[in-house]
Amino acid sequence: MRTYRYFLLLFWVGQPYPTFSTPVSKRTSGFPAKKRALELSGSSKNELNRSKRSWMWNQFFLLEEYTGSDYQYVGKLHSDQDRGDGSLKYILSGDGAGDLFIINENTGDIQATKRLDREEKPVYILRAQAINRKTGRPVEPESEFIIKIHDINDNEPIFTKEVYTATVPEMSDVGTFVVQVTATDADDPTYGNSAKVVYSILQGQPYFSVESETGIIKTALLNMDRENREQYQVVIQAKDMGGQMGGLSGTTTVNITLTDVNDNPPRFPQSTYQFKTPESSPPGTPIGRIKASDADVGENAEIEYSITEGEGLDTFDVITDQDTQEGIITVKKFLDFEKKKVYTLKVEASNPHVEPRFLYLGPFKDSATVRITVEDVDEPPVFSKLAYILQIREDAQINTTIGSVTAQDPDAARNPVKYSVDRHTDMDRIFNIDSGNGSIFTSKLLDRETLLWHNITVIATEINNPKQSSRVPLYIKVLDVNDNPPEFAEFYETFVCEKAKADQLIQTVRAVDKDDPYSGHQFSFSLAPEAASGSNFTIRDNKDNTAGILTRKNGYNRHEMSTYLLPVVISDNDHPVQSSTGTVTVRVCACDHRGDMQSCRAEALVHPTGLSTGALTAILLCIATLLVTVVLFAALRRQRKKEPLIISKEDLRDNIVSYNDEGGGEEDTQAFDIGTLRNPEAIEDSKLRRDIVPEALFLPRRTPAARDNTDVRDFINQRLKENDTDPTAPPYDSLATYAYEGTGSVAESLSSLESATTDGDQDYDYLSDWGPRFKKLADMYGGVDSDKDS
Repeated sequence: MRTYRYFLLLFWVGQPYPTFSTPVSKRTSGFPAKKRALELSGSSKNELNRSKRSWMWNQFFLLEEYTGSDYQYVGKLHSDQDRGDGSLKYILSGDGAGDLFIINENTGDIQATKRLDREEKPVYILRAQAINRKTGRPVEPESEFIIKIHDINDNEPIFTKEVYTATVPEMSDVGTFVVQVTATDADDPTYGNSAKVVYSILQGQPYFSVESETGIIKTALLNMDRENREQYQVVIQAKDMGGQMGGLSGTTTVNITLTDVNDNPPRFPQSTYQFKTPESSPPGTPIGRIKASDADVGENAEIEYSITEGEGLDTFDVITDQDTQEGIITVKKFLDFEKKKVYTLKVEASNPHVEPRFLYLGPFKDSATVRITVEDVDEPPVFSKLAYILQIREDAQINTTIGSVTAQDPDAARNPVKYSVDRHTDMDRIFNIDSGNGSIFTSKLLDRETLLWHNITVIATEINNPKQSSRVPLYIKVLDVNDNPPEFAEFYETFVCEKAKADQLIQTVRAVDKDDPYSGHQFSFSLAPEAASGSNFTIRDNKDNTAGILTRKNGYNRHEMSTYLLPVVISDNDHPVQSSTGTVTVRVCACDHRGDMQSCRAEALVHPTGLSTGALTAILLCIATLLVTVVLFAALRRQRKKEPLIISKEDLRDNIVSYNDEGGGEEDTQAFDIGTLRNPEAIEDSKLRRDIVPEALFLPRRTPAARDNTDVRDFINQRLKENDTDPTAPPYDSLATYAYEGTGSVAESLSSLESATTDGDQDYDYLSDWGPRFKKLADMYGGVDSDKDS
């Protein structure tokens, strides 16, 4: 017997929100029907039976945002196998099962434990199943169903930006697009009007408007002027439920700025401007500033200034300061108070960027009158020319006048002017100038070949005000005079072959001249008169400032004459005629058959014994060289064997006495005794010079002793004369230095050198009057005298 089982899911209406189920006869589109399932038969475990379902379901609805205190009832799960004895157990699985949705396993009641939000999750998919509590086997196949959350209007519209920023040109037409705002609503747009948003303007009228459905903001007022008001703040509201009562809303702020257009022409604040400038102002000097105001900003406020009319169109100029948009009046050319004192100009200010649609407002430019007064100043003298060029012949004599310069005071006073030459430009003082009339004349002779142009500077100075001076360049060209003879362009040295034929060309010569004649150089060549008759060579003038040297005879002998000196006279064709004589050296040489030089030296004559004169000369030179070498070698060896002559440390020339105090009196005489100089016999005879060993030993010369009252200078001169005539003195200079103060001193000599020979002829009492620095000397010498007196 086939058994039919039924698995039912029942729903009840719960409070306060109803729930809905969809039977199979009204299956909701989009959710497929569950396939018929196979399940175990209740009578046999091994036999599979197909059970006929009584009805099918697949989706249910539940309202969101439940606010009750109890769990929200969803529905009831029931199987026709449930006899109410608790043998069946209902199980729920899927989205939120056990947490968000719970089921009573005995009764099959399904409840929602939390408040549901469609915006978080709009659909839940669950699976229901009934199993035998004892065996754990399903009595019904698992069935899937959907719980769909119904939307309520619980979300207000939200704009994509909290604050919008937009710009629109001023003076725009009504309806000009400004910006579009957008608000979104999180509610379900397919269910009711919860997500239907309508826009409206809360603040910003009557200047702007907004389209209710698109959120596009447009201008609503004609000719909005930025110069009157630049910033606008507009508040836009977005409301759902189609804008009906009870709908939720949100707002946003739109900051709108009017951008500038060139709708205002420049205007001068005054019609006339007055400026002053001294006549000494150089070109480019600013005189004053004018400014036209423009209510626009940016490039629409840029202004160009120009001079359109007036007396100073070519004298003054106006430029625009791009930073301040001011017009700067400047000097265009030099001013002269004496010629014109007042200028009147018409200056125009205009916009370079003009919009044609605003031309109806009038011309976008304005003009003003500028009056400029030129002030008189004391000006320096002005030369009649910017530069002077003069010429003078190079043979001009000193004080020859070259020309003159002229300068005058441009002021009305016409102060007198004096002239001078800037010597920094004429260091050699070749030129001078008359300070009164400006005449230039020479002060030295000129030479064009040394310097062709002289560039000097002349200064003109007001006599009454020397601070006022001006300068002018003066260029003086030195004109050429034929004062230099022509000469050979180079040193000519040529050769002639011994077998040369007559009239054979051996050399071409060329001449140069430092002068620069107007018609060019024309030189003539000829042999000097003294060589013209008996010369072995001739010269041929080529009439092109060159000449050829030719042979006069056949054959030359280098043993008879190896070198010929040929004098050539070179003359120019200018006035006065200048000439010079140049020498051409011609060497006689041996040549090959082609005429190429082989040797120009004369061969040595053969001696009768078989040796030539050159060979004998070479042998004699070698012998002389050997002899000189031997003599030098012997002298060097003898030099090495010499012993030093100075044996004793008491050599007078090597002693240096140093006094490090202010005077030690007789204590200093132990190092050096002047008595030795005065008594040469005191010198030991055995003390010889140790510099070199003398060639021959001479007996020492006995010189008479010097008198005690002999002056040291005379003594030294006497000894110097004796050493000069002494044959034993070495052949070199010997320098001996004696610290001698000389005669004529008021204090006389303070040296103690004379104390060795004179004792009682000195009076030292005056040392006490010399102060504390000489107290020691006064005690030493004054005490000795007092002891002697006692």
